[in-house]
Amino acid sequence: MTSETPAAASNYWGDMPEEEFYASQGVRNSKSYFETPNGKLFTQTFLPLDPDISPKATVYMTHGYGSDTGWLFQKICISYANWGYAVFAADLLGHGRSDGIKCYLGDLEKTAAASLCFFKSVRNSDEYKHLPAFLFGESMGGLATLLMYFQSEPDTWTGLIFSAPLFVIPEPMKPSKVHLFMYGLLFGYADTWAAMPDNKMVGKAIRDPEKLKIIASNPRRYTGKPRVGTMREIARQCEYVQNNFQKVTTPFLTVHGTADGVTCPTGSKLLYEKASSEDKTLKLYNGMYHSLIQGEPDDAANLVLADMRAWIDERVERYGPKCNGSA
Repeated sequence: MTSETPAAASNYWGDMPEEEFYASQGVRNSKSYFETPNGKLFTQTFLPLDPDISPKATVYMTHGYGSDTGWLFQKICISYANWGYAVFAADLLGHGRSDGIKCYLGDLEKTAAASLCFFKSVRNSDEYKHLPAFLFGESMGGLATLLMYFQSEPDTWTGLIFSAPLFVIPEPMKPSKVHLFMYGLLFGYADTWAAMPDNKMVGKAIRDPEKLKIIASNPRRYTGKPRVGTMREIARQCEYVQNNFQKVTTPFLTVHGTADGVTCPTGSKLLYEKASSEDKTLKLYNGMYHSLIQGEPDDAANLVLADMRAWIDERVERYGPKCNGSA
């Protein structure tokens, strides 16, 4: 191993002290653990650097499969905080520094409920309940985010933001029905086995080769084969949300790259077509891969971020006064 190996650094930006790095990015960061009925979550908060700046709204972010909030995903969190938003993120159960078997998502409803427990504790707090509130989900985190929305009381959320959400699995990525059936004969014994074929998702997700190296160096990224129960549950929940898109009534933005090889752009299109929301926006980016912000060249990533900023700023202006944070 050479001294230039990216994994040798404690953070993706290198060995600069965390507080110094976040200040250089214009944000304040804090970390904590949050107990839920389904397990303990590792959480992060990103706020504008100037404590005298009152946040325009709160945004609650969920990362994708095998990832966590502590590596490149937080570039999204930092961007939103720079725009004047209070950002709260949690490692999903089974991911990063949260409780659970690594990358086991045998009950995605419980996984979503755990994150929702943390998000609602902030959303309904005295400090933030008067502000508009948005759920943000990337990739498989988009699927978990939509489940959180379905689990929430009406009018809890001002809007939803999805980045390459996993609502439809591309054919090459679909789990083998034969494999799932055979493991199913073991009556759940094989549910946590890391035994499903690995379709090299990271390579299909990242277009910028230099950023691929950084993402691949994440020491907390799950690199094993997909677990049997995880793939079974993701397939089941994708079918569930596809059958319930019409229940979405909240304003939303969904963005997708047309060359996404991990989650199918059809999922964003179906949500846009079937959702009952009167205010809904779909943006497709020609030739972009799956990881629209962390994995694209800077000019492409900045285009996506600019569209997200314009959308959320307009919704805060449009719907902010109506948001009362009802529980």
